[in-house]
Amino acid sequence: MVIKDIIGYLESIAHPSLQEHYDNAGLITGDANWECTGVLCCLDTIEAVVDEAITKGCNLIVAHHPIIFGGLKKITGNSYVERTIIKAIKHDIAIYAIHTNLDNVLSGVNGMIAQKLGLKNLSILAPKKEQLSKLYFYIPAAHAENVMNALFQAGAGHIGNYSECSFSVKGIGTFKPNEAANPFIGEKGQRHSDEELKIEMLFPAHLEHRLIHTLKTHHPYEEVAYEVIRLTNLHQEIGAGVTGEWDDAISEKEFLQRLKDIFNLSIVKHTVLQGKSIKKVSICGGAGIFLLKNAINSKSDAYITSDIKYHEFFDADNRILLVDIGHYESEQYTIELLANILEQKFPNFAVLKTGVNTNPVYYF
Repeated sequence: MVIKDIIGYLESIAHPSLQEHYDNAGLITGDANWECTGVLCCLDTIEAVVDEAITKGCNLIVAHHPIIFGGLKKITGNSYVERTIIKAIKHDIAIYAIHTNLDNVLSGVNGMIAQKLGLKNLSILAPKKEQLSKLYFYIPAAHAENVMNALFQAGAGHIGNYSECSFSVKGIGTFKPNEAANPFIGEKGQRHSDEELKIEMLFPAHLEHRLIHTLKTHHPYEEVAYEVIRLTNLHQEIGAGVTGEWDDAISEKEFLQRLKDIFNLSIVKHTVLQGKSIKKVSICGGAGIFLLKNAINSKSDAYITSDIKYHEFFDADNRILLVDIGHYESEQYTIELLANILEQKFPNFAVLKTGVNTNPVYYF
């Protein structure tokens, strides 16, 4: 198996187009065409993780955080980033990062946190716009089923918990082939009319090239009539943060203790307790204070995130219990998530979880 096979599968779950503008997800070092000897999953790629990959015979590190965010003007070993890159290149270790694109899918980082908490009825806290497109095409009814099946297989027609979704309407199509044409039906130089179906289906915008190629490959016509329209609809499975709930409400103190137990916390920072019960919870792993208003508007009882500044705690304004559990702590189960994703797809391949604790923050 080559590295690009593993990357391709990861990107089918969290496509690079879903990453935020400041991010640097993707292959950072190495060659996607290398034969893969094993995968090591981690949260952060530091020197100790590269050493671990070398020792365990893994030439691919799949990390959540990119080791390089901005450009490197010099690589002389004067920082941990430079030393890590030098070591990875010297030992032919590929580093792949799947960061905010994995944050922005319902089954990603925040979905994993919600799963650990046992929350149900999950939904995206801040769904993104312009992530969907609609394909219209025209085809003789006798050939519609074959083309539709191919498009469904290529990723079209998914709406929430439903697949193979489409809409069609009958009409009359006309065309007149010229002398250079090779018509599937009709005669050169004569206008032809025939009953056709107009079929439409939604698809993730980043799949446009694949779907158009699939349509043209399976459609019987020499010239395929189709339209693609970018939609402004909110994509309910793409976006930042997650909201979920428990069947039964718990007290604020029980809630905080549950966080300490599940995330192995020695300390929890939070706003004032108000004696309210906690049932609906919003989550954003990593630095997520930018979603505080979304959490409040969702009528959540509590919002779990990290990297909250002093004055930002005031913004909760007694409308929600705001909790900071630490950046590493909030995303620690991403390592398990990545390993699970790869093990399920490649059950007979070496997929390992790092044994290195990369949290740079300690508590005394």
